[in-house]
Amino acid sequence: MKRFLSPALFSLWLLLCAFFATACSKKSGSHDHAHGHHEHVAPHGGTLVELGEHQFNLELVQDVTAGTLMAYLLDGHAEHFVRVVMPAFTMVATVDGAPQTLTFRALENAATGERVGDTSAFSAQADWLKTVKQFDATIPALEVRGAKFANVSFTFPKKPHDGHKH
Repeated sequence: MKRFLSPALFSLWLLLCAFFATACSKKSGSHDHAHGHHEHVAPHGGTLVELGEHQFNLELVQDVTAGTLMAYLLDGHAEHFVRVVMPAFTMVATVDGAPQTLTFRALENAATGERVGDTSAFSAQADWLKTVKQFDATIPALEVRGAKFANVSFTFPKKPHDGHKH
């Protein structure tokens, strides 16, 4: 029986296949692979807070006019909403050196069918959110689909390129 490729050509062919399979499998769009890491894009233009090692993200979006801070629970790539059963969670922000506790309450949304006990959206309100543009914060405890997260600290808002990187 006659061979179609020499062992050297066959090896080169395998190497090229592996290269193209790897290059094509990297997702474009919300990820930046050019520098050996990728960043997730917050769907509402807010600040992403990573929960765990690439497990989930919490997107925080401030409305200074209303004095509210929205929180959207997202998957590890910040592409899909993650509904949870918790009715509320807290966050402690440091504002002018003093701790301020925010309570995020579950929101209902008739358009998506989300309700308290099955939602990915939460909202907190405080008058200081109307004037404070940046603060350090900690979420003391949060449970998402059986995964428990404690003392998640971050700065809000994150500067460009301070986001989630690999």
